[in-house]
Amino acid sequence: MAEEVERGPTEWGEAPVGVGPWPGPWPADARYDRELLAGGDRRNVVDGYRYWTLDAIVADLNRRRHPFHVAIENFGHDLNIGTVVRTANAFLAAEVHILGRRRWNRRGAMVTDRYQHLRHHADAAALGEHARQRRLVVVAVDNGPGAVPLETVDLPRECVLLFGQEGPGLTPAARAAAGLTVSISQFGSTRSLNAGVAAGIAMHAWIRQHAELSRAEP
Repeated sequence: MAEEVERGPTEWGEAPVGVGPWPGPWPADARYDRELLAGGDRRNVVDGYRYWTLDAIVADLNRRRHPFHVAIENFGHDLNIGTVVRTANAFLAAEVHILGRRRWNRRGAMVTDRYQHLRHHADAAALGEHARQRRLVVVAVDNGPGAVPLETVDLPRECVLLFGQEGPGLTPAARAAAGLTVSISQFGSTRSLNAGVAAGIAMHAWIRQHAELSRAEP
């Protein structure tokens, strides 16, 4: 069955994104969703996945996922978590780990959480144990003392990029769980970057160092 999607105009009054009903004879490929073929596909997916079922898209993404993970602490009502999930999906992270509260605001994820593997941990110590068992290096992204500039670091290929909440940043327990702490170089007057922005910068740093750019979507 086709997943629920937004089918109305955008908030700027533009026409809906995506494509209409499939023109001509329907493909026999089992990856295609019959409801989407009949009614059109208005989801926020790349053209190569138009009309595919959710399960088929996730299966194809699983085949290509990168070996870096993303983790973010969730002790407040931080709207950045949805942005982090959406960016992790764009860069095809292996998993997104939520530390602390299970519930988080999914609005900013723009439905990408349906395509991205999510895992919950009670706290940073639990994430650290999970990472040790899988030989993942926890890389804290924080501008505190002892941090190494991200721009100068060779990020581990198999790692967890760990972020704190907007405002307070990483908790002491999260810093203690990290094997490496990096900071993003800043040159203006603000003390810190938005958590969602910082996560995007750090993920893209990993992509620049390790990803096969020929496999990127056009």
